[in-house]
Parts: sequence; structure tokens; C-alpha cells
Amino acid sequence: MSPLVLFHLAALLLLGFGLYGLTSRRSLVGMLISVELMLNGAGLALVASARLTPASDELGQLGTLLVMGLAAAEATLVLAMVLVAAKRWGTSDSDRLSALKG
Repeated sequence: MSPLVLFHLAALLLLGFGLYGLTSRRSLVGMLISVELMLNGAGLALVASARLTPASDELGQLGTLLVMGLAAAEATLVLAMVLVAAKRWGTSDSDRLSALKG
């Protein structure tokens, strides 16, 4: 099995763990960590593809930096929303927050 396939399988595993965590977690912070896992899997796939194929290494690294920047911005926004929700309603449980919507 080639190294590229192994890296893509690892990225797919990270994506699967992230999807499972996103669907099974009730805490907004747990959901954030799951989305971060999914974005890390995408970054791993980009770097592995750029490094192990004839594509430009710099292009893969720039794509991964873009994914990392997106993950940092997403984490900042979600943590700010969690802080506002916890301050206003006293919980960060997603089921409880959606029940308050009604």
C-alpha cells in the first residue's frame, strides 16, 4: 500500500471521528473539537497529496495554511458564541439552547 493511500486513510479516519463526534456530542465545545478534527483531516490530505504527487509542495502547504486559518477563525467565533450562551442562559448544552428557542 502506498504512503499516499495510508495518509488518505488517516485523513478519512479523522473525518469519521469528527462526524461521529459532531452527531453524538451535546456540548457546543465538544462539537467544536469534532469540527477541528475534520479540518485537521482535510489539512493532512492536502499536505500528503501535495508532497507525494507531482503537484507543487508550496501549493499544498498554502492550502493547509488556509484550512488552519479557517479553523482558527471558526474556533474563535464558536467560543465567543459559547461564552455568550453560557452567560445568558447558564448552559452550553445544545439541546437546552434549542429548547429555549421555542
